[in-house]
Amino acid sequence: MALESSYPQQPKLPSYSKIVSTTDEIESARKPLVGGVSSGGSYSVRAAILPFLFPALGGVLFGYDIGATCGAQISLESPTISGTTWYDLSSVEIGLVVSGSLYGALIGSILAYNVADFLGRRRELILASVLYFVGALSTSLAPNFALLIVGRFFYGIGIGLAMHSAPIYIAETSPRQIRGILVSMKEFFIILGLLLGYTLSSIYVDFVAGWRYMYASSAPVCLIMGIGMWWLPPSPRWLLLSATQGKQDITTIKQLAVSCFCRLRGQATDSSSLQEVDSILDELRADLEKQVTIGEIFQGKCLKALIIGGGLVFFQQVTGQPSVLYYAATILQNAGFDAASDATRVSILIGLLKLIMTGIAVFVVDKIGRRPMLIGGVSGMAISLFLLSTYYTLSKDLPFIAVIALLSYVGCYQVSFGPIGWLMISEVFPLRFRGRGLSIAVLVNFTSNALVTFSFSLLQDWVGTASVFAGFGVVATAALVFIYFTVPETKGLTLEEIEAKII
Repeated sequence: MALESSYPQQPKLPSYSKIVSTTDEIESARKPLVGGVSSGGSYSVRAAILPFLFPALGGVLFGYDIGATCGAQISLESPTISGTTWYDLSSVEIGLVVSGSLYGALIGSILAYNVADFLGRRRELILASVLYFVGALSTSLAPNFALLIVGRFFYGIGIGLAMHSAPIYIAETSPRQIRGILVSMKEFFIILGLLLGYTLSSIYVDFVAGWRYMYASSAPVCLIMGIGMWWLPPSPRWLLLSATQGKQDITTIKQLAVSCFCRLRGQATDSSSLQEVDSILDELRADLEKQVTIGEIFQGKCLKALIIGGGLVFFQQVTGQPSVLYYAATILQNAGFDAASDATRVSILIGLLKLIMTGIAVFVVDKIGRRPMLIGGVSGMAISLFLLSTYYTLSKDLPFIAVIALLSYVGCYQVSFGPIGWLMISEVFPLRFRGRGLSIAVLVNFTSNALVTFSFSLLQDWVGTASVFAGFGVVATAALVFIYFTVPETKGLTLEEIEAKII
């Protein structure tokens, strides 16, 4: 009773089928989350956990796919333990296995552009969990190469939808005081999934058809994610955006948005929630009669946001990170760890380092700021890539140099592009353009990711590993210049204040 008394009486909800079309969404907007003592008198840390946790599981499943695929490609190619008659795969076929989910993610990103604002962040995440589940089972049970790629493709569509909607949902529902921590923490969960994938790969890599177990193991997490998102409320900002675009009664939807904010903050109705809703409506009020068009997305402050966000996620990928993650075991084998099990176990070190460095980044990003961490981390990445290139050119008899360079590169990435790229694309887009603008940024991310991942083994054959990593180093240097002259600081600002700053 004491817990229930800390929540306000929820306002009677109107009929608003165009905004929330199912009974479960209406009920999810009414039910209180976990209560608790507010931090700073404005939000409950405990209440903020679940609206972060279930969307972040989408990141766990993305990271897990990377880690599992790292071991799966070794298992698939083995004539003794693949458990298939089609184990003799070409470099192109291996590229398709590794990057198949990324091409699905491209489709997911395109779908998000068209359906994100209609579905809302919550239902988009539910759909993503279903596609994750279907893809995981289809891949693990595939009887031939073609159906394996189909399963990878479906899983990838789930990745595209989840990576689009999760940062938006977290950013739009998080208290501004801890928004940077929570959105960056999603990257921590991606790395947690990556580490889990590496770990299970090292266990299953010596099993016959071990790759099937690697992919099937993600299915339970898909179910947890879907059930959790079914229970959470819709984003209050999405409710207000949908109300203005759908010409609904602003007053009643405003009451519902306040109720959702109170539930998400774990507090009674107070002036801060009302002020937050009024601030959001002020940004939307001038656009009540307008619909977002493709032309508008490439104009004004949205164009500036696209340059910032799109540039960050582009450089995030073309500096070589997907190649390091997907091909880590192969690179380590080339560096002297000949046994498949040895290579995959050393890959776990990469996952542990990424987890530790991401944890550090998460807890300092709202203190140090986005720009300093990007500049420092990308500088370290460039140095590490040139060192890795030097190893492949001059010192192949010293494999520890390759390991040190890889770990240094990964550590620097995890305090810069890793968490901050996703954080900033969730912050910089204006609310009216956020769903579609972020879908374009995610599309850029997965397009560049897929191209780099698919082409890495081919480039190794054509120009050599040393030249590939040297090229990544040159791109990292260009990324540093882009960050210095283009990326603003958003630390401590509300989403509405960031929007005003970008104008």
